[in-house]
Amino acid sequence: MTYDIVVVGGGIFGLSVAKAALGKGLKVALLEKNTIASGASAGLVGALMPHVPSKWNDKKQFQLDALIELSDIVEELEEATGLSVGYSRAGRLIPLYTDPKLEHALSRVEESKQRWRSDETGFTFNVVKKTPFNDWLTPEAAPLGIIWDTLAARANPRLVSAGLKALLETRIDIMEHTEYLGFDEATGTVALGNGESLSADRVVLSAGYEGFEPLSKIAGKPIGMGVKGQSLLLEYKADKPLPVIYDNGIYVVSHANGTVAVGSTSEQEWTSKEPIETDIQTMLFKAVGFCPSLKGAPILTRWAGIRPKCKKRDPLVGLIPGKDKTWVATGGFKISYAISHRIAACLMQEMFPEQDQAIHLPESFKPAFHFG
Repeated sequence: MTYDIVVVGGGIFGLSVAKAALGKGLKVALLEKNTIASGASAGLVGALMPHVPSKWNDKKQFQLDALIELSDIVEELEEATGLSVGYSRAGRLIPLYTDPKLEHALSRVEESKQRWRSDETGFTFNVVKKTPFNDWLTPEAAPLGIIWDTLAARANPRLVSAGLKALLETRIDIMEHTEYLGFDEATGTVALGNGESLSADRVVLSAGYEGFEPLSKIAGKPIGMGVKGQSLLLEYKADKPLPVIYDNGIYVVSHANGTVAVGSTSEQEWTSKEPIETDIQTMLFKAVGFCPSLKGAPILTRWAGIRPKCKKRDPLVGLIPGKDKTWVATGGFKISYAISHRIAACLMQEMFPEQDQAIHLPESFKPAFHFG
């Protein structure tokens, strides 16, 4: 079994890289030691958020461009598979209840017109006194006003992963319950945990937070860590698409399937990978505080997962230093679903450079920045 590319890791980055490689006409194998999207990519929230338009940089521009083009990416996926991923450009509401929050928001309204190219895209970032969603975000939680942006979106993370798997499974070799042990570049041999091996021209490592260990050994220093996130899913049927609400570290996301996701925590120190009920109840209490219509809604699911976060915060994409055929795409952390398609496209550009690179990969995403 010989492949042009073997992708290690079946999360959203791995799936997106495999899709991009397939689009290049390459023969692809995708290895996953558990099952597809069984780790951090199995989350519940699915908030697809732009950065607030302040202290602008290449990373924020990269995410903005990814969010703008995401509608077309989703439409293509749904048409190809016949499956819905629960995507909606629903917008976002952020309550304002302190003078510093209000002043900061007002100072960004004009800047957003330039950064978000509002005249061209139609997406806006405004501070308003009220919205058509007063029964969703209670006015009492926003005495000084509300940030209302129309760029933000939501999708169901599990449905996105399922859609990508459905697209790929008849076109590439997906090998679940298959552990990756290493890649001998000299012979092109990929060693597997079951004692077998594959032949590959290139390997791409997208193995989540556990993939940081071999990268850190190469760098001689920690490259990333696993940050625990917890969330919950409520039964809540809305009669229209509702915007995402964000406040005090908590997202409330109304999904199209009659559920609302609340989350998530960001815990750099953790001892258990399982949901902790006190943390779940704390999140729910905060959410009900600004979205009281959720009070009494039945909890359907509790979730916890470990998300990959690079030490230098930005994603890590490119050829691993000291290697000729081993590449990496990891560290999406909270924004993975928003940018994974663009990360994958950049990786293909780096592998197969052309005169005109269609997408600018920020320097802070490249291995030289992370490895030093």
